[in-house]
Amino acid sequence: MLGRVWQSYKLRVLRRHLLWRAFRARHGLRVVRNRTSAIGPDAILCVAVVRNESQRLPYFLDHHRRLGVTHFLFVDNDSTDGTAELLSEQPDVSLWSTTASYKAARFGLDWTTWLQMKYAHGKWCLTLDADELLIYPYHETRSLRDLTGYLEGIDVRAMGALMLELYPKEGLNEVAYRPGQNPLEILRYFDAGPYRSERQKPKDNLWVQGGVRERVFFARNRRRGPTLNKLPLVKWHWRYAYVNSTHAMLPQTLNLAYDGPGQVHLSGVLLHTKFLSIVVEKSAEEKERRQHFADPDQFGAYYDELIAGPTLWHESSVAYEDWRQLEKLGLMARGDWRG
Repeated sequence: MLGRVWQSYKLRVLRRHLLWRAFRARHGLRVVRNRTSAIGPDAILCVAVVRNESQRLPYFLDHHRRLGVTHFLFVDNDSTDGTAELLSEQPDVSLWSTTASYKAARFGLDWTTWLQMKYAHGKWCLTLDADELLIYPYHETRSLRDLTGYLEGIDVRAMGALMLELYPKEGLNEVAYRPGQNPLEILRYFDAGPYRSERQKPKDNLWVQGGVRERVFFARNRRRGPTLNKLPLVKWHWRYAYVNSTHAMLPQTLNLAYDGPGQVHLSGVLLHTKFLSIVVEKSAEEKERRQHFADPDQFGAYYDELIAGPTLWHESSVAYEDWRQLEKLGLMARGDWRG
């Protein structure tokens, strides 16, 4: 009993520390375009940190607008490819910029947490990377407004998702990508399994691993492979904070919203479009910048393999069809939300 009380106290202290970091980090953000006056009480928001994503962003924006995002809050981290200019022209985007260290800002979480504290309280908010496309059951015909209405009706404040990594049949540097193109025209395959899940204490956060990156890059040390579970959609409260990307949250009860592949209640999938041809150039840049891992020296070989433009396709690869296929494979669930 005393142990649980002590752990609960430590997690409250950690959450307050993370919120304080975010409050302090606001000083490093410069307003480029502030259109937040257009955010209504029933707005559905999307928050993201980006750097040199001008090729991905046109489709990213279109996809999530179709789902029902009404306003985007972006932090541009010192882009040099026209990303800031592209975003500043969008009527439903508010944009901040910073030249500060992405790594030192908890991989951007200090910046996004501040924006969520200030603008997202009481609203449903997506937190995404530019290479992630959210899908969920019936997403072709039911909006995020429909989805969040259902979640509120069953008193659920967050929806979890598996990050499903897509890849081409060709080598990564063999098929060019056009800005605005649907990446699924190129990234047609995924690994249907195996995936394994582990619930971690004391935060009760899930840890899902497996998939193509583990198969190709981390087969000898699987625990170094990427974490694939996320909590991207949350009815935000200013006291909430992500602890590690969108993999884990505080208060820790929110982490119980997702049980990983095979769960029975409603969940989504983040289609991960990292493995377009542009990943080759971006990997070379990120290896030099050393901003994406706590210990970048451990991942030099990983970057080198990506820079070489490998072929990720395997005879066990599965061609992507739609969300119903993912439901049959146990990678997504609609629970009691039925058509």
